[in-house]
Amino acid sequence: MKALILSGGKGTRLRPITHTSAKQLVPVANKPILFYAIEAIRDAGITDIGIIVGDTHEEIRAAVGNGERFGTQVTYIQQEAPLGLAHAVKIAEDFMAGEPFVMFLGDNLIKDGIRTLVEEYMQSKANSQILLAHVPNAREFGVAEIEGGRVVRLVEKPENPPSDLALVGVYMFDSHVFEAVNAIKPSARGELEITDAIQYLIDKGYRVESHTITGWWKDTGKLEDMLEANRLILDGMQTDIAGVVEPGSVIEGRVVTGKGSRIVNSRVRGPAIIGENCVIEDSYIGPYTSINDGSVIRGSEIEHSIILEDCQVIGIGSRMADSLIGKNVRISRNSRTPKAYRVMLGDNSEVSVI
Repeated sequence: MKALILSGGKGTRLRPITHTSAKQLVPVANKPILFYAIEAIRDAGITDIGIIVGDTHEEIRAAVGNGERFGTQVTYIQQEAPLGLAHAVKIAEDFMAGEPFVMFLGDNLIKDGIRTLVEEYMQSKANSQILLAHVPNAREFGVAEIEGGRVVRLVEKPENPPSDLALVGVYMFDSHVFEAVNAIKPSARGELEITDAIQYLIDKGYRVESHTITGWWKDTGKLEDMLEANRLILDGMQTDIAGVVEPGSVIEGRVVTGKGSRIVNSRVRGPAIIGENCVIEDSYIGPYTSINDGSVIRGSEIEHSIILEDCQVIGIGSRMADSLIGKNVRISRNSRTPKAYRVMLGDNSEVSVI
């Protein structure tokens, strides 16, 4: 069995972070989201992986390489434009070479992995297996209509959802899916929809099974979902202090710190993770915070946030919360008068002020 990871999207809902970084490489608990997908596939016993890439292909290739670091073999498949999930399947036909495969959206996280799901699919001899999850906002997803335990209809982002069962970003197919993706036509938004391809399989009498997952699943396309995924991953971590905690500092709960990091006259309340070569000084780091490598936090309070590499948060004078801060950002308090907000923001930024 092979695997196909889709990593070509533009990540418009996470701008401005994704103006300069692939959305699949934005870190959750200091690890790129894409790496969780690769590890989940590897842990399911699949080592031959194709990755669909687009405009950010150079960054993806640099981060993942040939897959050896994960114990896998990676082949890159270039998609000339974001023409839909079914189009990504279509251009991967040669790579699959007739084998069944799991397709994994590169910005999705599934708590319990996919090993048992892959085993279930291979034992079932079905032509396809789709994963479903109950969601409160079904309009934002592909939605399944179920009758008598069978999937009878799939609808992409419906105005009036037939159920609350959303398609999770993991699918399993045999080679019949290529018949489907070559038969369907682009949707009104100009894309080949994977829901249309699966509906084709259903209508032609192919066996499409479904599995409703009970553990948590996150599509990390939006800020609030990124923060929630960060929270869920941090909740599963255990304390590992590789850096220096100087006298006068307090560590509470489950905290991870990387090599070369120093915590000086500060309180860190877990679950939290601090990367390598960071300085936390005269500060409070609250629960569900991830601070990536090379960052400096002085005289500040941060909680329930994700801070990327090489950031500086200096003496801000109030608590930062529910935030996602990109690489090499400096945030400081300006003590000059008159008091005023002074900002430089990119397109699609979102700022709350007090």
